[in-house]
Amino acid sequence: MEDSTKLEGKREDSKLIATTQDNYATRLIKASISHGILTFGSFELKSGRRSPYFYNSGLFNTGFLLNLLGLSYASKILELKQELEFDVIFGPAYKGIPIASITAAELNRLDPVKYHSVGLCFDRKEAKTHGEGGSIIGCPLAGKRVLIVDDVVTAGTAIRQSINTIQQHNGIFVGVLVNLDRQEKSPDSQLSAIQILESEFNVKVHSIIKLNQIIDLLKSIDGYQNEIPQLEQYRQQWGV
Repeated sequence: MEDSTKLEGKREDSKLIATTQDNYATRLIKASISHGILTFGSFELKSGRRSPYFYNSGLFNTGFLLNLLGLSYASKILELKQELEFDVIFGPAYKGIPIASITAAELNRLDPVKYHSVGLCFDRKEAKTHGEGGSIIGCPLAGKRVLIVDDVVTAGTAIRQSINTIQQHNGIFVGVLVNLDRQEKSPDSQLSAIQILESEFNVKVHSIIKLNQIIDLLKSIDGYQNEIPQLEQYRQQWGV
């Protein structure tokens, strides 16, 4: 069995081993680097920008990593539970589906009194015309307060589509929680995609980790001296 405190992966570094002092966000960043989920180099984004880092959340593909991811989402929700009330967790297809599932299960484990009846719902890319039919699977949304969970907000398209789906099913959209906030301007705005969504729908878009946290953590880990200036330059040019 894999040691729950040792994050062995593609980049071995003793400082990438999680400690009991690390909070959930730090553990998630360390695991992301160790397992090649967060990588550094030169990557072209959909916007055409060249980014010095890339976050591939599709690589949360083992039981260990999914457990860590679910714990991170659930821990953030527990941190926000005084201000974030919801009845259903909604995961946009496709990456949001496992996130919603593991988050609901982990919330029940951590606080079963409050979260044992939280519902799970996700959408289909295309509506099904046979069997149970419809465009969503899981808990009914009508009259329910709905929290959307996803990996990252890029342009906000998937989130807007999810909000539309929730409203079409008479649900009440109450907020968004994503894994990573890139903290960068949208291609045609001085605001980030997250800030635009918050302004447009008058709700809070929360995140587990931010680019600033990644940079700060790398400064405490040997072997990233070349990456840090590139990340800081990118943040200075495109950051919000």
